[in-house]
Amino acid sequence: MQPVLEIYAPDGFDLWPVAEVQSFALLPLSGELSPAEVGTAMMRIADCNDIDPDGDRPPRPADPLDSFLHGLLTFDNLFAAGGLRVTDNSTGVTFLPGCCDGLEDWRDWHQFVDDGSLLGFGHDPVSPIAERFGDTVRLTVNAEQSDSPVIELSVVELRHLLAGAERDLADFLALTADWASRLLPGHCAAVTAALARFLDLPASAMSPEP
Repeated sequence: MQPVLEIYAPDGFDLWPVAEVQSFALLPLSGELSPAEVGTAMMRIADCNDIDPDGDRPPRPADPLDSFLHGLLTFDNLFAAGGLRVTDNSTGVTFLPGCCDGLEDWRDWHQFVDDGSLLGFGHDPVSPIAERFGDTVRLTVNAEQSDSPVIELSVVELRHLLAGAERDLADFLALTADWASRLLPGHCAAVTAALARFLDLPASAMSPEP
């Protein structure tokens, strides 16, 4: 299970270095990313929230960097396309995050494990769903297809995978804190605090170990 972020080609972006990527690729988030990949992830998260302020938020600053970061730093409910990807290495089946459950909703998986209610991630034409049958979890790649590939695993296995995904997100947050201290020194604390809030992680994960 990997936390992933949907990204796109950064045409003309020049506020900080970013990696060359294909549009609509999924970037796995962890502590292993290069500085340019961290820059790409932060570009995408900030861009998803780069929406003109309404009456509840302060006006957009004139400075290009401050303007681009404005939504990230002022929105109460941040969002970004992505989620948790599950791959069955024995069959090659991959369960991808859908359009209706973004990366910010990754903790929905914990609620699903605890209460067993059906968890949907998208809608027609692709509707990934997670269902629990006792101690077994079934992940259906596309519920719109009667013969859709599925992944089955135990609740214990899923809890273990979720713990690993949370470690990956915490490592990504720590890596981003270090990246921001070098690339966005004037915004480091605010950016890492916003990212911690977006990922629903404790503040203790914001700073890398010395």
